[in-house]
Amino acid sequence: MTYFRELEELSVGESQPLSRIIDNLAFNEQGLVPAIAQDFESGEVLMLAWMNRTALQQTITTGKMTYWSRSRDTLWIKGETSGHFQYLMSVKFDCDGDAILCRITQKGSACHTNRKSCFYLKLDTTLDRVTIIT
Repeated sequence: MTYFRELEELSVGESQPLSRIIDNLAFNEQGLVPAIAQDFESGEVLMLAWMNRTALQQTITTGKMTYWSRSRDTLWIKGETSGHFQYLMSVKFDCDGDAILCRITQKGSACHTNRKSCFYLKLDTTLDRVTIIT
């Protein structure tokens, strides 16, 4: 039985060491796991990025969202160049250990296009079109 399957048997309020959770996350072949940034107040999903073990640990330690930039092949602190920082409010791990949900406070825009959210392209299935919504 996998570690995250074992967690299904735990009761509400029981806990596990963070190090065991991190050690058992399902990092992909590149050592990355998807991290969803969700607005702490509104619940809006702002972006999806990737974290490696170091990015996750740095995020938890500093409270500033740190990701792994696949295009630059380096750690990336959100807001380091734009000033649009994300501050960590809480972290949740999904039931399979293959995704992280970070509830954050966003300062400025989350998207590099200067939009509040990276999810600004909405599918309208009745018209078979995608519309820009923000």
